[in-house]
Amino acid sequence: MLFKNQYYYFIAGLPDISFDSTRLPFTVAEFRNMLEEELKPKDLKLIDKYFLNYDNDNLLGLLKDKDFELDPKGKLSKEQISETVEGVKEGLTVKNSDIPPYFETFIENWLGEETHDEGGKLWEDMLTSLYMDYGIEVKNTLISNWFEMNLNIGNVLSAIYARKYNLNVAKYIIGNNKIANIMRSQANTRDFGISQELEYFDTLTRIAEEDGVYDRERKLDKLRWNWLEDNTIFDYFNIEYIFAYLCKLQILERWVSLNAEEGEKIFREMIDNLKKDVNVGNN
Repeated sequence: MLFKNQYYYFIAGLPDISFDSTRLPFTVAEFRNMLEEELKPKDLKLIDKYFLNYDNDNLLGLLKDKDFELDPKGKLSKEQISETVEGVKEGLTVKNSDIPPYFETFIENWLGEETHDEGGKLWEDMLTSLYMDYGIEVKNTLISNWFEMNLNIGNVLSAIYARKYNLNVAKYIIGNNKIANIMRSQANTRDFGISQELEYFDTLTRIAEEDGVYDRERKLDKLRWNWLEDNTIFDYFNIEYIFAYLCKLQILERWVSLNAEEGEKIFREMIDNLKKDVNVGNN
């Protein structure tokens, strides 16, 4: 049986949080700082991999503009990212273990293009796809499954909205897990070929039918929260419990700092982007 580090005192001291809480015990950034002091190196590396989405944004920003100001929530420094870009340019193998391997793949694709003025969203999707595939391969079942669930949620919703606006469904599917590959191959079927493969498919289709974007996103985060609860029933003092707590804290932080009016405005952007794609396709 694989031995796991136990964090009895740290976890026992964490305040309870619930989905309907209206106040944060501390911010995600503060909790992350706490984890850097409390976690064993191996467990901390797992958490760092989860936060790579900030480093993804920093990478893309630096590729577009060498003077880009990095998001401090990213773990990698400007020097580390810049050295990786230069190394790929020179055909060198990146030897820094802090650099995720998919960075090289993305940089190679970026450098292989002559222009990046168009298709900005496609570059973001490519980087997200590589990141999600990388996350699914993490050697921790809970974290791997969390990445996969969020990939599935994003793909199902993207497919539903793409179909609604008469877009090419397969174009909006990212990642390369089983569900993504089925959806690409059966994009024209009623259920994208996955209603029997994905236990929460019907739930997602009902949520997608919600008129209010705010309510829709709220229900999606409730689905995620419940998934975390269900998948950590027997985890009490280990990294799985801490990871689930982190994810819940992120969800809570999002809603505590976001009122309904602001939420509607922000989440409506996703629909507006799809509508723009429709207009471009019809020109």
